[in-house]
Amino acid sequence: MTAAAVEHPVVTRLRRRRAEDLQLKTADAITKFAGSMTFVYLHIVVFAGWMLFVEKSPWPTLTLVVSLEAIFLSTFVMIGQNRAATFQQEKANHDFVEQETELKTNTQLTREIHALTTELHRRVIENAG
Repeated sequence: MTAAAVEHPVVTRLRRRRAEDLQLKTADAITKFAGSMTFVYLHIVVFAGWMLFVEKSPWPTLTLVVSLEAIFLSTFVMIGQNRAATFQQEKANHDFVEQETELKTNTQLTREIHALTTELHRRVIENAG
């Protein structure tokens, strides 16, 4: 039996939010595909076919298509960067709260240990005397 993968709560929250938003799911799917070798191979085949078989002088149309595609792909890159920045900020906020809570807990434990140690020391001194 394998243990379930544990992930940061921010990852879980953002994954759920992205899964519920159609625009974000679409952007994720396009970004995933555009960042794959399948995307590269598809472009090689399409552009080679276009240049060799479709148009006699493909450069003006091909230039327009590639330019438009670059505009949209750069937008998806920025969406990905924004997503990463949002994740980093939310994770930093979550981690800060967790660390502050841990610091308060440790401080309280240290105070209680100090009080117990002081009381034990007082009792030992009283019983020795």
